[in-house]
Amino acid sequence: MFSPSQEELCALNKEPVKYGELVVLGYNGSLPNGDRGRRKSRFALYKRSKASGVKPSTVHVISTPQASKWKVDYMKDDPSLLRVGFVIGVEDEVEYPGEGSVVSVAISSKGHHSISYTLSRSQTVIVEYIHDKDTDMFQVGRSTESPIDFVVTDTISGNQNNDETQITQSTISRFACRIVCDRNPPYTARIFAAGFDSSKNIFLGEKAAKWKNPDGHMDGLTTNGVLVMHPKGGFTEESKPGVWREISVCGDVYTLRETRSAQQRGKLVENETNILQDGSLIDLCGATLLWRTADGLLHTPTQKHIEALRQEINAARPQCPVGLNTLAFPSINRKDVVEEKQPWAYLSCGHVHGYHNWGHRSDTEANERECPMCRTVGPYVPLWLGCEAGFYVDAGPPTHAFSPCGHVCSEKSAKYWSQIPLPHGTHAFHPACPFCATQLAGEHNCIKLIFQGPID
Repeated sequence: MFSPSQEELCALNKEPVKYGELVVLGYNGSLPNGDRGRRKSRFALYKRSKASGVKPSTVHVISTPQASKWKVDYMKDDPSLLRVGFVIGVEDEVEYPGEGSVVSVAISSKGHHSISYTLSRSQTVIVEYIHDKDTDMFQVGRSTESPIDFVVTDTISGNQNNDETQITQSTISRFACRIVCDRNPPYTARIFAAGFDSSKNIFLGEKAAKWKNPDGHMDGLTTNGVLVMHPKGGFTEESKPGVWREISVCGDVYTLRETRSAQQRGKLVENETNILQDGSLIDLCGATLLWRTADGLLHTPTQKHIEALRQEINAARPQCPVGLNTLAFPSINRKDVVEEKQPWAYLSCGHVHGYHNWGHRSDTEANERECPMCRTVGPYVPLWLGCEAGFYVDAGPPTHAFSPCGHVCSEKSAKYWSQIPLPHGTHAFHPACPFCATQLAGEHNCIKLIFQGPID
């Protein structure tokens, strides 16, 4: 029997249509200090009561001569500067902000959105955007200003994001990206680099990578870029990692720059689009987001399902093979506190024990121990249940752990994430645990756990 579609469910429940959800990698169900307002570990995108999208309209080419005023020049004689479908308006006269300053007034007097491309100190191209009744726009970034719908801050690996851990200088843009969703089925979601600020403007200064495309429209990249990776085969246990690409301000797809902030853009990838699919990853240079479609979430385990799996494991009364004491995963509400009955595991072999203080060897690292069952030497860590349901590719039992962090999830989910290269720094990529963002260890980055049942 097939599952009802998102549209059918919303019609039955009289709920607003959900376009999808953004889930921040590195958090196990919530932010360390709790989800607060627009700053949280996952954000649901719902159809708005009124359309909030915008689309490009008029192009203004502004020159700033040595005079106290300058004009917006509509290039009637040079259609190469106009994007297809642009409307030519009437001349506006605007105050010149001053010698050598960055043009920052755009066309805000009309209350419209605009994107400003500063070509030089004497010339700026401004593309005006008008209301689009067929789309909804959602904005993501570090800023807490009102235009940002989902506030994202830098993710620190190992889930150490707390009040004592401060980022000295964030690499996430204040207005990082925008996602535009069609208001009509199939509710296609598209991603664009950069977001509109409180003045409804996007500014690409002289140093930003920008260019005019062959069809005449302007485009550009943000300083550290917005990278996207679409998995091959969707977000399922059979999926394989795709290729990381960079998304431009106008939504075109490019190969990666040599480094994140290099001036030279990559090559245009004409056969790929900025359309998000279930499992697409969005990297903002400091935080990585997972896009889950509404239909994809219908086939994802829920928090209740994960809690039922936890209770099922505990009901089997797994025991420490040495101490013979019963082990139990702590409740989801206490997922960050090591408890007395907490299962621990040797991540080189997978044997699960209770906590003990023996097995140290002088020739090993501080957190490495010798397993008393098989004498294998390796990391010895507490096990934590992966509680963020959006990261699961199936509803299987939690049988595998990531190394070296000890987060536990289903076999297929563990194997999926262990092969996904995530951006790190300016040009490095490596797999990481989705629940805490810890870099995974080498080839054996996930291990099958070996539990011992009760002797009685």
